[in-house]
Amino acid sequence: MALKNSKFINREISWLDFNERVLQEAMDETTPLMDRIKFMGIYSNNRDEFFRVRVATQRRMLNYEIKNEISGKDTAEVLEEITMIVEKQELNFNKTWEDIKENLEKEKIYLLDEDKLTKEQGKFVHRFFSDKVRPILFPLMLENFSNLNALKDATIYLAIDLKSKNNKIKRQLALIAVPTDKISRFIILPGKGDKKYIILLDDVIRYCLKDIFSIFGFNSYEAYTIKFTRDAEMDIDNDVSKSFLELMSESIKQRKKGAPVRFVYDEKIPEVLLKSLMKKFNISKRDNVRAGGKYHNFKDFMSFPDMGRKDLKYPPSPPLLHKDLPPNKSIIGVIREKDIMLHYPYQSFHYIIDLLREASIDPNVMAIKMTFYRAAQGSGVMNALINAARNGKQVTVFMELQARFDEEANIYWTNRLQEEGVKIIQTIPGFKVHSKLLQIRRKENGKNVYYANISTGNFNESTAKVYADDSLLTGNQAITTEVNKVFHLFESKFIMPTFKNLIVAPFNIRTFFMKMLDNEIQNASEGKEAWAILKMNSISDKKIARKLYEVAGAGVDLKMIVRGICILDPGDPEIYDEIEAFSIVDKYLEHSRVFVFCNGGDNKYFIASADWMPRNFDHRVEVVCPILDKAIQQELMDMLQIQLKDNTQTRYLRRSNMNEYRKTNDSTPHRAQFEIYDYFKALL
Repeated sequence: MALKNSKFINREISWLDFNERVLQEAMDETTPLMDRIKFMGIYSNNRDEFFRVRVATQRRMLNYEIKNEISGKDTAEVLEEITMIVEKQELNFNKTWEDIKENLEKEKIYLLDEDKLTKEQGKFVHRFFSDKVRPILFPLMLENFSNLNALKDATIYLAIDLKSKNNKIKRQLALIAVPTDKISRFIILPGKGDKKYIILLDDVIRYCLKDIFSIFGFNSYEAYTIKFTRDAEMDIDNDVSKSFLELMSESIKQRKKGAPVRFVYDEKIPEVLLKSLMKKFNISKRDNVRAGGKYHNFKDFMSFPDMGRKDLKYPPSPPLLHKDLPPNKSIIGVIREKDIMLHYPYQSFHYIIDLLREASIDPNVMAIKMTFYRAAQGSGVMNALINAARNGKQVTVFMELQARFDEEANIYWTNRLQEEGVKIIQTIPGFKVHSKLLQIRRKENGKNVYYANISTGNFNESTAKVYADDSLLTGNQAITTEVNKVFHLFESKFIMPTFKNLIVAPFNIRTFFMKMLDNEIQNASEGKEAWAILKMNSISDKKIARKLYEVAGAGVDLKMIVRGICILDPGDPEIYDEIEAFSIVDKYLEHSRVFVFCNGGDNKYFIASADWMPRNFDHRVEVVCPILDKAIQQELMDMLQIQLKDNTQTRYLRRSNMNEYRKTNDSTPHRAQFEIYDYFKALL
C-alpha cells in the first residue's frame, strides 16, 4: 500500500519537538532548580546548533524549490513553520526563566543587573572590571567598521549607543564582544548574611562603560545585546595538492565567515539603532531577524554556579563498579573468559582507560587501534595511547576530522598523536567514520589474539558522565577479528572485506535491518510470535520508515524508544496501532542504540553506533554488533523493560498528542534512569 506523505512528520519539525522535550525539563517544577537552569542552557545550545546547521541547510535549498521527500512540504513552508514553533517555544522559555528567577530568590540567590547594585557591590564590580575585564575588551566603532566577517558566530555583543547630553559630540555606535571564552559569564558578588548575589558579565561591562568611553567626552551610554548565528556547513575544497588536514583547517576558517542565518537583538533597542545595525551588516528581514530579551546565549547557563547548594541539584549518582571487573585484576584476563558490557554513566568509563593502561605496559600486547569521533578536552584516553606509543606499542588511530564542531579539537589531537609516533589513518573524503572501535592485538602462544571494545558512544570520559551508552568488551575471536577487518577497510582505501558477524555501513546496514523486519512479518503471517524493540536517537530514513509501517500493518508488535527525530506518526489507528513510539528525556542523555528482534522466539540482540538516518546508512562507516552472551542479552532486555515501564519521563511521539507525558495503568511512578542505576547497584 502506498503511503501518503502526510503520514510522516517533517524531520526539522520533529527535531524541534525533541528540543521542546528538553525545555519541558526546565519547565517542570519537580526538576531541581539548578538542573532546570542547566536544561535552559541545553535547550538554548541545541537551538543555536539547529539554526547553524539545519536552518542554514534549508536556506541553501530555498532557491531550488525542493519539496521534502518525507512530508511533501516545500522549503519555504518548512521555514515558516520553524519560525512559528520557535516563537512559541521562546514564549515558554522566557516565562520559565522568570519563574526560575523567582524560585532562586526564594532560596536567597539573587541575579542583579547593573541598576540594582549597592555602593559596595558597585566598588567590587569596578575592581573586577579593571583587573579582569578591561584588559581584554577591544571596542569596535561602527562608523569605521566594515568587516562583518570579523563578528564571531554565537558570540554575544553589546551594541552601545554613545551620546553626549549637551550634544557637543557626534553620536556614535560601538560594539563590544562579551568575552565569555576567557571569563565566566557569572560573577559571584560578595554575599550579605545568608543572601547570595550573582551578576552577569554583560552587566559588569554595562556598569563600567563610563570607564571606557568617558575619555572621549561621552556621558550617556545605552547597551543592548545582539548576536549572529552563522551557517556552519563547511564547503570543503577539492584541491588535490593539499592534504585533507589542510583542507579541513581552511574550511574551519571559512565557517567562521559563514552567512548569517539569524540575527537576534534586545527588543528594547531603539529603532534608529536597530536600523543602523541592520544597514551596516546588510541584514534583511529574510535573514531571520528576531527580537528577544536582554540576555542571549543561554548555553552559558549550563555552567551556572551552584552557589554551594547541592540540595538544589539532582542527588549524586557516582559511577558504579562492574560486578565482574574487580579492582587490581587484569581486564584482558576477564574478557578472555567472558564478554562484559559497560553501561555509562551508570558504570565507570575509567575501565576503558584502565584497559588501555594495561595494554600499554603488557609485554605481550603488540598493537592498539582506535577510532575517534569526539574526544574529551585533556583526554585521558589520548594520553593512554601516547603512553602506549612511548612504550613501543604499534598505535594506530582513525581520527574523524569531519566531526561537526569538533574539527579543531580533532586536528589538534591528530598533530599531537603524530608527534608521539602514533600512526594516523587518513580521513575518507565523503564518508564519516562514526563507529566506536577499540582493538588490542596480543601474542598468545605464538599467535595473534584480538580483544575489542565496541560502543554506542564516543571514547570520551566527559560525555560518558551524562550520555547513556552501552559498551561491549569482548575476546570473542569471531567478533574481534572482524573489528580488525574494519581497520583494514580504512587502511586499504575502502576495499570492502567480507563480514559474517558485524554489519557495517555504508554497505548493508539498511538491508540488514530490512531483512530482520521482513523476518518478523513472515513469522506474524505464520501465526508465530512477532515483535521488535528498537531503541535509537533518531529515525529519518524514509525507506525503513515505510517498512516499519508495513511491519505494523502485518501485526508485528513494535515498541520504539526514540530520543530525538522521529518521522513516523504512530498515532493513526488506521494501520499503525501496532507501533508504540516514546521518547525519554531525563537527567542523562539517552544515546544508546539497541535493537532486539523476536526471531520466532530465538531473540536476536544488537547494539550499534548508527541511528536509522540516511547519513548513517549511506555516508558513514558504522558498525552493528550482535550480542551473543546470554547474560548480557538479559541485561539489555531488563534495561529496555525498565524503560518501557517509565511513566514519569516518557513522552508520546505521535502528532495528535506530541510530547504529552505517557501514563500507564501502573499507579506506581517509574523513572527509568533512576531504576536502572538501582538495578546495577543491586548486582554488586
